[in-house]
Amino acid sequence: MKKLKSFLALIVVLLLLGGVGYSAVNGLGADKSGSLSSINLGLDLAGGVSITYEVSGEENPDKEDMSDTIYKLQQRVEQYSTEALVYQEGSNRINIEIPGVSDANKILEELGQPGNLYFIAQTDSEGNQNYSYHYGINADGTMEVDEDGNLLMGYVLDKSLEDLQADGSIVLTGDQVASSQAASQQDSYGAQEPVVSLEFTEEGAKAFADATAKAYAAGETIGIYYDGHFISVPRVQAEITDGKAVITGQSTYEEAQNLASLIRIGGLKLQLTELRSSVVGAQLGSDAIKTSLIAAAVGFVLIAIFMIVFFRLLGFSATLALAFYCGLIVFLLSAFEMTLTLPGIAGIILSIGMAVDANVLVFSRIKEELAAGKSVDEARKNGYNKALSSILDGNITTLIVAVVLKIGGTGSIKGFAETLILGIILSMFTALVVTRIITSIFYGLGFENVAFYGKAKKIETINFVSKRKIFYAISALIIVVGIATMGINSAKGIGAFNYSLDFIGGTSSTVTFDKDYTREEIENTIVPDIKKAAEVSEVQFNEVAGTNQVVFKTTTLNIAQREAVEKMFENNYGVTAENIAAETISSTISGEMRGAAVKALIVALVLMLIYIWVRFKDIKFGAAAIIALAHDALVVITAYALIRYLSVGSTFIAVVLTIIGYSINDTIVTFDRIRENLHDATNRRETADLVNRSVSQTITRSLFTSATTFFTVLALFIFGVADIKAFALPLMVGVICGTYSSIFIASPIWYDLKTKFKKKA
Repeated sequence: MKKLKSFLALIVVLLLLGGVGYSAVNGLGADKSGSLSSINLGLDLAGGVSITYEVSGEENPDKEDMSDTIYKLQQRVEQYSTEALVYQEGSNRINIEIPGVSDANKILEELGQPGNLYFIAQTDSEGNQNYSYHYGINADGTMEVDEDGNLLMGYVLDKSLEDLQADGSIVLTGDQVASSQAASQQDSYGAQEPVVSLEFTEEGAKAFADATAKAYAAGETIGIYYDGHFISVPRVQAEITDGKAVITGQSTYEEAQNLASLIRIGGLKLQLTELRSSVVGAQLGSDAIKTSLIAAAVGFVLIAIFMIVFFRLLGFSATLALAFYCGLIVFLLSAFEMTLTLPGIAGIILSIGMAVDANVLVFSRIKEELAAGKSVDEARKNGYNKALSSILDGNITTLIVAVVLKIGGTGSIKGFAETLILGIILSMFTALVVTRIITSIFYGLGFENVAFYGKAKKIETINFVSKRKIFYAISALIIVVGIATMGINSAKGIGAFNYSLDFIGGTSSTVTFDKDYTREEIENTIVPDIKKAAEVSEVQFNEVAGTNQVVFKTTTLNIAQREAVEKMFENNYGVTAENIAAETISSTISGEMRGAAVKALIVALVLMLIYIWVRFKDIKFGAAAIIALAHDALVVITAYALIRYLSVGSTFIAVVLTIIGYSINDTIVTFDRIRENLHDATNRRETADLVNRSVSQTITRSLFTSATTFFTVLALFIFGVADIKAFALPLMVGVICGTYSSIFIASPIWYDLKTKFKKKA
């Protein structure tokens, strides 16, 4: 009876696995919702919409105003995708690239025309009306309708904006609004009502206090005028002096969100008008997705072989659970309409590594229990119980990083954080629930012999602590070489790193050909010709859908380089200079975005330090972990300095964040074993022997996990296109470095901190 139940349970598991796999690949329902093909891909993988705005009436707007406008627009367009890019083109243009969408007109309609937001008093200083309610009836008694036949009625201006500005009736402008958010508050009947919460700048708060004092005394309204019409005309119910206000009267929370959104986009310092819009192609080429899928399949097979060889039946169970994990993550990426880009792939790679790591932790514990003479059933239960704290601590510390980056980061950083959060939650679920169920089923089917599981071999304690100064010296030498290389490169005038367009901007050249070239022809012929003519190493391109235009982006070209490129196009492709429009573009990773990422990372490190301090009841564990993370980041940065083939761009940030997440998880597992050994009655003293034994007990698990993660990244490097290779190579460096630091750096540093401060005490 027991075997029958287990057999039926296995059938159910296999059916579920098949269902998840089918829904991931082919989708569910008529619209194939949840399929692999329906995942939103970023601009680098699938293309999207490109919109160019121009500052109205100003050829050389203030740099600070441009920077502020770009940053606010970045926040605005992230409603469509966290991977949306906003950057400067020329002196007075702003480019917006939104991945995963193809309807430029719809985006323009929803985005609206940025700027032109005014708060207008109802009457001027002499008591004359500035605006009045229009009932949709003309002077001759006929109804006034718009082009769609809708009755025109609502508030309209009685004066021009110029007159209102001149007589002081415009009491605030949009740039004086610090924030605008939808919220809820309790009405007079005790029910929750949707409102718009406003907060003004210091200058705006003073102006608003004066305006509300006048309006409240006269029982008047203050109209909010945006993009040619009134979006709200609230009556002032009190003098507002604290710089905060709420707008009531919205019937639904969605209506409040829309109004808040309009006020936010109207709060830009510059007035913008649409110059052009187009649908652009992917940046990574036609083979990027296909080769990534091949790499994923190869990586999965390698992991499966590795797990089954080393962990036998347990490894087979983990392989089934990992297949379930892969299907679920594909399904949920589509269901949550998340946008997948290279940084997002980095988050998935990290979470796959953590999913495998959790299984390795449990299986290693089970084999240890079997070696201690426990029965298979008891060893399984004890293995999960003893590995639980390590799994939770490792995943929670990484989750802290991901959540803080999701809240505080922007652009591709948010995309990385979103996929990592999803991956961590799924990895814990598959390791702690799915794998456990599958192993229980196999046990119930009669796989009770120890031979199906294997026993841990006797662990020889290695004296890591005595050699710690050698390891410190090796790390210090690598980092010093990196710093020296950065200094030498800077002195040569070529920059400390090979910065990509994402960081330093460059030149955007829109070329109109006389024929429609395929992506393969552009990748294999035109791009190499540009690199040779301009003597540059990086060329990105986007096709403009429905035209023969292609937008090429390079590092900033001087006059001689531009002329060389123009001559090449004319000689090789018959394109004259009149059909080449070149503009200087700013970096797509703005200073604000870099600053936001750094701030978020600092907050995450502080929270990790606090969490480790609380969990391990010793701040020295947290301090040692942070030092090891800094070590890993510096080594990866050194790799970028030494290998100038690797360019520093958005993927650089993703790589560093991935290594930090991977390394902290690895380090926590070792620390957890030290904590466990400290709790033993015979091992309460913090000795070098305790550290050596703890690291020796976990070194096999560290190497196993690193090997499986390395396999995944190696497959990406072997099968991926050039951009993906440049992304995978530093990740491989980081995986090796993270493993090295967790074994040879983190625990010895904890030992030094512990013994040094103990002596002082």
